[in-house]
Amino acid sequence: MNAIDPAFPPVHGLVDAVGRLTSGDDRLVELNARAGGALGQPLAIPQIATIARLAQRLGILVSRGVVAADGDSDLELWVRAEPEGEGVRLAITGWRPRRTWDAPPDDGAFVRASADWLWESDAALRLTFVSPEAGVRNGFDPGQYLGQPLTRLFALGEDCDGAIPLLGALGLRQRFDEQPATLKPTGRAVRLAATPRVDPSGAFAGYIGAVHDGAEAASSTPSVPASATGLSPAFSAQLDRALRAPLNRIIANADSIHAQSEGPLRQDYADYAADIASAGRHLMGLVDDLVDLQAIERDDFTAAAEFVDLADVARRAAGLLQVRAAENRVRIDRPSLGETLPATAEFRRVLQILVNLIGNAVRYSPADGMVWVRAEREGDIAAVIVADQGKGIAAEDQARIFEKFERVDPSEPGGSGLGLYIARRLARAMAGDITLDSAPGQGARFVLTLPLRNV
Repeated sequence: MNAIDPAFPPVHGLVDAVGRLTSGDDRLVELNARAGGALGQPLAIPQIATIARLAQRLGILVSRGVVAADGDSDLELWVRAEPEGEGVRLAITGWRPRRTWDAPPDDGAFVRASADWLWESDAALRLTFVSPEAGVRNGFDPGQYLGQPLTRLFALGEDCDGAIPLLGALGLRQRFDEQPATLKPTGRAVRLAATPRVDPSGAFAGYIGAVHDGAEAASSTPSVPASATGLSPAFSAQLDRALRAPLNRIIANADSIHAQSEGPLRQDYADYAADIASAGRHLMGLVDDLVDLQAIERDDFTAAAEFVDLADVARRAAGLLQVRAAENRVRIDRPSLGETLPATAEFRRVLQILVNLIGNAVRYSPADGMVWVRAEREGDIAAVIVADQGKGIAAEDQARIFEKFERVDPSEPGGSGLGLYIARRLARAMAGDITLDSAPGQGARFVLTLPLRNV
């Protein structure tokens, strides 16, 4: 295909609510046909289809550069996707052949190498991506911040020179590091860094950013005796940092390969990448569990006594697991928006417990099954009940699964065997408990109880 003048009018198309290309200019229709698609069928150009889905999900205009395959060559495109009714209106410019010796863009690679979690923004600093695991680790729903200003999630602070690095970098459209900030949902101190993204014409198109937890370096950690895990807090912190950075990089790169964001791949290679990302997340979960285990087994571990609406936390936990449930063809029936259940506990820890309980219920539910999440008051006790339609747990196994590294069937896919142990320890640290009612073939019913709070 010949190069196209950048001033050439944009090529337009319309994608409906389920991702089908319903209309388009000839150039888009022809490119889609060469990718194996047709009008009235799902858009077959994965890079453009991904941007269209993102714009539809966020309900905002999304604009970014992509490289798409066109036969044996590649095209550099700039895709502008804007929600329109129930569909998405596309405007595509660029259409420049990409030279075979051009290296693939390494957009934001530096942040993937060392970040605790990631974020992305558009040119107006509206968030277009927040790592899903950030919500589980920090107790908030990332989805509610998408499309919102960056400052809705982060309160920016001054560095040691009294400057705000992000603002200085924004004016020059440059990379920034060491931006002090506070995570608004939790009040946790973090550090931000980011590299700019540019469109094909060189104009600023937003940031790809990293979040680094604001914990002090291990060298400044007070000397504390090793816990029952055998790990000192300093060593545990070093282990966390040493493993988290490369695992984040592995997961991010594997996800990028699986999504074929740099162009088409053989399907078996894309599937291998998905397996690698899944294994990376499993290892990341183990790192999180080991860090939590070290914390809860210290003699001085305590949980905060805050006002918590258990019904609200249950809804949030279920929302965080909605995508996983949909992939497993499992429905989650959660408390209605009008329900409230006041309790005394630590919000972040309650969310962590319920994500574990609901996640287990989703994992072990049959396809087309249901997970019920209920918030109930029992005298002076507030309770959240998580029930599933799985194969159930025999009486002789019910005490064992709350022990460290224990699972009913180690041969089945699952976690580290620490989740229920940590969850019960956390519940008891908040003057509550977790109990189980189950039998083979009758599903499982886990009940989290906490002190009721009078309001």
